[in-house]
Amino acid sequence: MQKEKKVQFLKDPNNSYRSLVRSFGNNFTKNQRREIRKAFVYASEAHSGIKRKSGEPYILHPLAVARIVSKEMGLDSVSIIGALLHDVVEDTEFTVKDIEKEFGKKVAKIIDGLTKIAEVFDQNVSLQQENFRKMLLTLSDDIRVILIKIADRLHNMRTLSSMSKKKQLKISSETLFLYAPLAHRLGLYSIKTELEDLSLKFTKPEIYKAISLKLNETKIERNKFINKFSVPIRESLRNEKICFEIKGRPKSIFSIRNKMFEKGIKFDDIYDKFAIRIIVDTKNLNEKADCWKVYSIVTDYYKPNPDRLRDWISTPKANGYESLHTTVMGDDGKWVEVQIRSKRMDEIAEKGYAAHWKYKLKDNKESSIDNWIKNVRELLENPNSNAIDFIDDFKLNLYTGEIYVFTPAGELRTLPKSSTALDFAFDIHTEIGLKCMGAKVNGRLVALSKQLNSGDQVEIITSNKQKPRKDWLRFVVTSVAKSKIKNALKEEKKLIAKEGKESIERKLRHLKIKLNNKVETEMIKFFQLTSSLELYFQIGVGAIDNKQIKDYVNLRGTGWYQTIRNKFNSKNFSKRKNDSNKIIVFGDNSEILDYKLSNCCNPIADDEIFAFTTVEDGIKIHRNDCPNAIQMRSNFAYRILDAKWVNKDKIDFIATILVEGIDSLGITNKITQIISNQMNVNIKSININSEGGIFNGKISLQVHNVNFLDSLTNKLEKIDGLSSIKRTYDHD
Repeated sequence: MQKEKKVQFLKDPNNSYRSLVRSFGNNFTKNQRREIRKAFVYASEAHSGIKRKSGEPYILHPLAVARIVSKEMGLDSVSIIGALLHDVVEDTEFTVKDIEKEFGKKVAKIIDGLTKIAEVFDQNVSLQQENFRKMLLTLSDDIRVILIKIADRLHNMRTLSSMSKKKQLKISSETLFLYAPLAHRLGLYSIKTELEDLSLKFTKPEIYKAISLKLNETKIERNKFINKFSVPIRESLRNEKICFEIKGRPKSIFSIRNKMFEKGIKFDDIYDKFAIRIIVDTKNLNEKADCWKVYSIVTDYYKPNPDRLRDWISTPKANGYESLHTTVMGDDGKWVEVQIRSKRMDEIAEKGYAAHWKYKLKDNKESSIDNWIKNVRELLENPNSNAIDFIDDFKLNLYTGEIYVFTPAGELRTLPKSSTALDFAFDIHTEIGLKCMGAKVNGRLVALSKQLNSGDQVEIITSNKQKPRKDWLRFVVTSVAKSKIKNALKEEKKLIAKEGKESIERKLRHLKIKLNNKVETEMIKFFQLTSSLELYFQIGVGAIDNKQIKDYVNLRGTGWYQTIRNKFNSKNFSKRKNDSNKIIVFGDNSEILDYKLSNCCNPIADDEIFAFTTVEDGIKIHRNDCPNAIQMRSNFAYRILDAKWVNKDKIDFIATILVEGIDSLGITNKITQIISNQMNVNIKSININSEGGIFNGKISLQVHNVNFLDSLTNKLEKIDGLSSIKRTYDHD
């Protein structure tokens, strides 16, 4: 009954506003409070007469968001004003200029950012990606935009029951997809947990209800256990004159469900359903020593599990989280997680970025969140960055945990889990990444693809002759590394294409043909390529050799070329020709997979296409304008794969050659120089043995086609001392 009265009380806008003011405490000046009051009045007038789906006055929503921003995030007066006004420009006739006139540039900039990202998830797939990118651009300007947006989403989730079932599923899925991990990354632990639990409530209501009931049934038992468990610890802490607070915190419903699902166990088989938190009120200088002192007291009474000790005090998480976690065995044979932290650490864990920033100003410590935002900003400022690639990379980094590795000088670097030595190189500096040719981990030489572990010490070996390779994209995980490699490869391709154009100009000039737009177009069609860049690149790397160029010239000279060109211009022939010479590749790595062409839209070569993974028929290919495309993309986006047609001779394949000759100083270097530097070929593996003055070796290469391999072999044959070069089909 008391709860119902409180809800009714808060449904009145004036009462709700008074509740907001009480959340300020003594934080704001009279002038700041006056501005907040002014924003409330302004928003009330703007939203006058507008109702929410629940039938309540709309103004209650911005008031609730402002209260979250104030009480649960601990943000400043500008953030509260922004929260109160966040829907004004989007939903009413007021403009950003009107806001700027009344509240100044800072508030107007926040409202502008919030307005731009308001419809992030209400567009089609491609627009959704670009709008998400626009949303993240605001990180570069003012992180308060993102924090207010998270608060807005939290209140929407708290009131989601008034929406239709379809809307509930859509909004809950989006929340799990983006907002919960974003809140986690910004250190908003409590909000992240509530967003996950509320999302589960609407996406898996039966599971949520079952776990919730079980937790309520065991609540009294848990409280008794916590009190009994805490008795000896409380007594010792008092004797040591340590100022403390002990709380019991149940595991979130979402994390319990995940553990049950991942480990295939029942609710009763989860032993760490709750944690005990010990919060020490101490000075910043004594925090670490006092937390370890508490750990010592806890382990005097209860045996710890050595594999479950987590020290995030010495090395905080990337989102600023600091705490000491241990799991100990209770008197009744149950494992109990104990979290030990200072009052400052607890505030940062609960309120995230805002609290971290507040303490950073006092302590002048570098914020790892600032580094994270800096990385995001670098990606966003890249003009060549593809929006879809960006969101995939960013999403990956949101969900990952962290590892902590060291430079040779002992500097600590934080990277996403599963990061490789090459990711580490790019984290140090872009130029180091681009010139990286090797790495030492803990003193041992390792592959660039070697995944790092926390505590590793990594040394990067660079060379001015090294250039980024396409296969690097297969194993780097950080969005920064992927972005820099892609850009470098594009530039490298342009340089090779420039050399290729100069080469073909010389060759055609020798054959009495001048390279112009007409000849260029003819060659693109003759070699069945898509652009002039692709044509000159293929010539530059040797995929189009002298024999093929002469074939083109001979056909052109005999008049046959006109007949061929007419056939190319015939749509039916073109499609039939392409069908026999083209295959489909999938994803960023251009994988070759089994597929079927769908009957609903009958795609043919050169149509713009996408792949859809079916349950029974595997991968099916559809045209982008297929009648069923919108439904598939909106309802089953996770089943969609990027797909494109390519010429068979553009697909790289692995070829292995056996070499034999007289062993001499530098012969291995001569071989690799021709393969890597002159022909731009990626060496997959090399194994050379020498005995009795004779050497033999096995080299696996990634090449474009057989003609290209022949060109490479011809160049190798010119090396003095190399007596035999044979191709083998054994790649082991």
